[in-house]
Amino acid sequence: QGVAIAAALSRQVPITEYEPRKIKMAITGNGAASKEQVAVMLQRILKFGDDQLPDFLDATDALAAALCHFYERMKPATGHGAKSWKSFIASHPDRVKR
Repeated sequence: QGVAIAAALSRQVPITEYEPRKIKMAITGNGAASKEQVAVMLQRILKFGDDQLPDFLDATDALAAALCHFYERMKPATGHGAKSWKSFIASHPDRVKR
C-alpha cells in the first residue's frame, strides 16, 4: 500500500484514504459489517449475479473502497456546516419554531 501511494504521489496523482469503518458504513449502513456482508451488499447495489462476484474478499474490499469514494465525490459541497443539531440550533436560534 505504501509503495502504491508513493508511486501515485510521485506522479501528482491525488490520494484519498478511507477508514474501513467508513467504507463499510457507506456500503452497508453498518460500520462494523463483516467482509461477507459488504460483498453481499455490493452484489445487490451493482446488480451482480452470483457468478459475477469476485471470489476473493480483498477484491470486494477494493470495489467497496472505490464505490465509497464515488459516493463521497457525489455528495454536494456543504461547506463548514453544523456538526450536530445542537450546534446548528445554537448558531441559528431564529430558525427554531417553538
